[in-house]
Amino acid sequence: MSSPKPSWIPKPNAILLFEDGTEFEGYGIGAEGVTIGELCFNTSMTGYQEILTDPSYHGQIVTFTAPHIGNVGCNDDDKESTSYGAAGLVIREAITEPSSWRAQSHLHHWLAQRDVTGISGIDTRALTIHMRQHGYPRVAIAYDAVGTHHIDRDALVAALSQLPSMKGAELTQHVRCTHPYGWTQNRWTLGGGYHESDASLKHVVALDFGAKHNILRMLVHEGCRVTVVSGNMSAESIMELKPDGVFLSNGPGDPMATAAFAVPTIKALLERNIPIFGICLGHQLLALALGARTDKMYQGHRGGNHPVQHIVSGAVEITSQNHGFVVKSDDLPDTIEVTHISLFDGTIEGFRHKTKPAFSVQYHPESSPGPHDSRYLFEQFMRMMHG
Repeated sequence: MSSPKPSWIPKPNAILLFEDGTEFEGYGIGAEGVTIGELCFNTSMTGYQEILTDPSYHGQIVTFTAPHIGNVGCNDDDKESTSYGAAGLVIREAITEPSSWRAQSHLHHWLAQRDVTGISGIDTRALTIHMRQHGYPRVAIAYDAVGTHHIDRDALVAALSQLPSMKGAELTQHVRCTHPYGWTQNRWTLGGGYHESDASLKHVVALDFGAKHNILRMLVHEGCRVTVVSGNMSAESIMELKPDGVFLSNGPGDPMATAAFAVPTIKALLERNIPIFGICLGHQLLALALGARTDKMYQGHRGGNHPVQHIVSGAVEITSQNHGFVVKSDDLPDTIEVTHISLFDGTIEGFRHKTKPAFSVQYHPESSPGPHDSRYLFEQFMRMMHG
């Protein structure tokens, strides 16, 4: 893999190290130090700040296949969580000065403020091809401003050998809220930014497994009063809040691990016939509660250009996605009707319960970042709550 040398850094001062000891030199960005995680790639051409702050990337290092990352800078609006997100990032080109009128800070400084370590100068095209052929490896990024000769490779390889696999990992405990709170922020508008809303047409209790903020904003936009609670709250406590509907959020890790505490709650909610809408991890947990199975994907789906077909209408939606696990299509329970499929690999992208008011999608209709094709699903949830 080639390493183009940025003019603003005199010599390599960071490495990308694989668990087998293979390393590539580059140029450190963000916080000086070390980060480790599962390496994955995202094909989105825009929205790097939203991607890096998505709690579903907890424990992962993101390789961006788009070569120009950082060119629009960062701001206080385009984040999907306050303190959670990717463990690190890998990019090809050096970060340039931001050129967007919305920029409030340089990506390099924004990363440092969030204590996120990254590396530039890596041939991300070759790295992506390697992951497509061999799956997602465990890697370390080490950034030492003095130079790469100070980096202890043996200690990093030892740390990588002890890093647990994503399969079987319950990671929502690191990113879900600990106390219930109300969410009132509506969608962003040009010239107006975000604004607060006192919408109260329907009360939605959102089970937080690592929820993205724009999902909550979309619910408010539809007229919902939103109460966010921890994903491990019991069904009895949820029902005490008198919800008109329950939302199951996205989040990191293996759904089978999270299912240990989430599935009994979802089953109890299904018995009460309360409307349920799930996205990403929420989609997988709903499937598990109905008797389906999930499995880790070889590569996963991460990007803003994934075509998904709505089976009944035949319409194709271009979607934003971020998941490494999938609902298995074999031996589906009779109660599940598949509504959406991926046109990349035929995997399940959405389903509904045949007799109960519950549905879910694997992709991200809140579109932050990504296309807006699937925002109608929030309207569908609202109609379901209206009966």
